[in-house]
Amino acid sequence: MEDKAAMNWKELSSMLEGMLRLRTLPIGIKLFESEEEMMKVPRIRRLQGKATMCQVIYQARRIGWTLGVVADDFVGGNCATVIGLATPAPDLMDGTRLTGVWFKEKADAAKHQQAIPRVSAGKYHAAAFSPLGSGRLDPPDTVLLFGNPAQIILLINGLQWKDYERYEFFCVGETACSDSISQSILSDKPAAAIPCYGERRYGHVADDEMLMALPPRFLPKAIEGLQGLAKAGLKYPIPLWGAQADPSAGLAFSYPDGEKDKKKG
Repeated sequence: MEDKAAMNWKELSSMLEGMLRLRTLPIGIKLFESEEEMMKVPRIRRLQGKATMCQVIYQARRIGWTLGVVADDFVGGNCATVIGLATPAPDLMDGTRLTGVWFKEKADAAKHQQAIPRVSAGKYHAAAFSPLGSGRLDPPDTVLLFGNPAQIILLINGLQWKDYERYEFFCVGETACSDSISQSILSDKPAAAIPCYGERRYGHVADDEMLMALPPRFLPKAIEGLQGLAKAGLKYPIPLWGAQADPSAGLAFSYPDGEKDKKKG
């Protein structure tokens, strides 16, 4: 199942959606070396005007469209640079554009731009965003899904169920799509992020949503972990225990031996 060529994208997406009760579709993102190559994706749509990347993501995850973009489709000069479709302009990198907007000093705006993880420009010239379950991107370079903090932490717990590792996530502030999408592509690891102002304003990300990008090879691992957690009674939605109630019975369900030992003592 870990062989990308053998993955059933529809099944994987359905299992993630069901176990985490996601409100929107997990999507795949794939970079292409040419626009012509990208246009071979089945049922691909092109934008009718300019957009931000978070708007494209919203249309894929909420409406279910498969969208193809090139650098000129993006507005603002930053979105395309995150996924390597364009080289950042000098007045972006030196902080000129963001000074007085997101940062008081130009030096801080420049530090921010330098901190943004970006796919190197030059190799890729187009990208496609599509619901994972459609199987139109086979395989995607990364998978992006949105969930509330409870859903995202359970997804992380699922990834840690076997072959545990401590995950590190980042926050550049504005342009938080880089904390997820490009960070995942560059590191080949899961990358969780807090959505930024732009993602909320233009991408309609809800106040309670976070996002996680992860290489497709992690999907079977995550699902296996979520299934293991569910067998132990740890699944979404998380049932609440009274804040003033004795938690012994609840803890005994998960840690029966430990609670017995406490009672003996």
